[in-house]
Amino acid sequence: MIRQPDPKPEILARRDQIVAGLRALLPEDALIAEPLRLKPYETDGLAAYRQPPLAVTLPRTTEQVAAILRYCRENGVRVVPRGAGTSLSGGALPLADAVVLGLMRMNQILDIDYADRCATVQAGVTNIGITNAVAAQGFFYAPDPSSQLACMIGGNVNMNSGGAHCLKYGVTANNLLGLKVVTIEGEILDIGGAHLDAAGYDWLGLLTGSEGQLVVVTEVTVRILHSPEGARAMLAAFPSNEIAGACVDAIIASGIIPVALEFMDRPAIHACEAFAHAGYPLDAEAMLIIEVEGCAAEQDDLLARISEICARFEPISLKVSQSAEESLAIWKGRKGAFGAIGRISPDYLCMDGTIPTSRLPEVLRRIQEMSDSYGLKVANIFHAGDGNLHPLIMFDANDPASFHKAEQFGADILTLCVEVGGCLTGEHGVGVEKRDLMPVQFAPHELEQQRQIKSAFDPDWLLNPSKVFPLAAA
Repeated sequence: MIRQPDPKPEILARRDQIVAGLRALLPEDALIAEPLRLKPYETDGLAAYRQPPLAVTLPRTTEQVAAILRYCRENGVRVVPRGAGTSLSGGALPLADAVVLGLMRMNQILDIDYADRCATVQAGVTNIGITNAVAAQGFFYAPDPSSQLACMIGGNVNMNSGGAHCLKYGVTANNLLGLKVVTIEGEILDIGGAHLDAAGYDWLGLLTGSEGQLVVVTEVTVRILHSPEGARAMLAAFPSNEIAGACVDAIIASGIIPVALEFMDRPAIHACEAFAHAGYPLDAEAMLIIEVEGCAAEQDDLLARISEICARFEPISLKVSQSAEESLAIWKGRKGAFGAIGRISPDYLCMDGTIPTSRLPEVLRRIQEMSDSYGLKVANIFHAGDGNLHPLIMFDANDPASFHKAEQFGADILTLCVEVGGCLTGEHGVGVEKRDLMPVQFAPHELEQQRQIKSAFDPDWLLNPSKVFPLAAA
């Protein structure tokens, strides 16, 4: 089990006083302190770990966020920023003596500038909400996590989220122009803006992916792009994971960059087909979803070239969509994949490590060997084009032994990712899940440098406590 720090007795003893102080700063409906109403905030997408917070605040403005942070700093109260709570790494897991700073009510589109191709939104706007706001004018926001219907842009910034189409368009950091943030002292800062590059230090690069350790994000300015003329997807099914992995490496090595290149293995294929009825090949051990975009001639050319590459690996089947409807059907199962796995296992851990694509065949083989060794099934669903793995380890949370094995299995997978030249996380963040594995990737002096940056922004370590850094070093 992941160890959490003990709560501060002096904060728990002053709970009523702290709640009263926060209540004086906020509208009546912006504070939750009753035990039953705190239950929805006790966990996030990593639901194996739960802890009700001291209280929950629900501001609507940056000024209210500043007031909350200023009060918590003055009173030594720890703060956990939270968006939609879709974090799969425990990034929004609270502590008993921490106040959850919920940003879900900050959900306004503030400005859309089609001439300069950017939009400014509050942190609680959903990922898909940005695209929906600009789609009528022929624009879209590129990063598209599988949770895009629910996940919020502030959380995307904190975790540097990606999605299926990040192979071509990049992750959040590649589509970000500016931030409005609040420090633990309650100071409001504007970083970047509606332009491509800001002078001086790369504060935007530092804050993106910092997991709520340094500041609280309240507004975000993102790039919006012209929607492509069209897009089509294809399915390629193979007799083994290793062959599918080798095909992925060959596609990338060819110089072709599809919009998306997704991998699913046999357990994932069967679960998703039963869930979505997308027409997936049930006789395959592994399947690739490959999407290209552009004008009709460009689509035809790219799909023909990719089909030639796939043919070298003797696929069981190749299916190229002939319409937008067929492409939507292909994606239907993939977008619902994580939910579909819930139909075949009571619980699962969704891992998130990144590797060089050339090592895919080896890593997939070794994950299967680990699966056999631990006696736990694993379904592989991931962004194969950029090597961002999402093995889903199936276990029973009601069986402590099963849970412990799943945790160790996950740690072994992430350690393997680092061993082959990858890293601990691609888009989910470190959170509490990978916190104690940080020394696997970083040397002691590198962790010390990161801790010094944390201390410069947050001297008392009140922001998102017990995340990212191993507890012994925090």
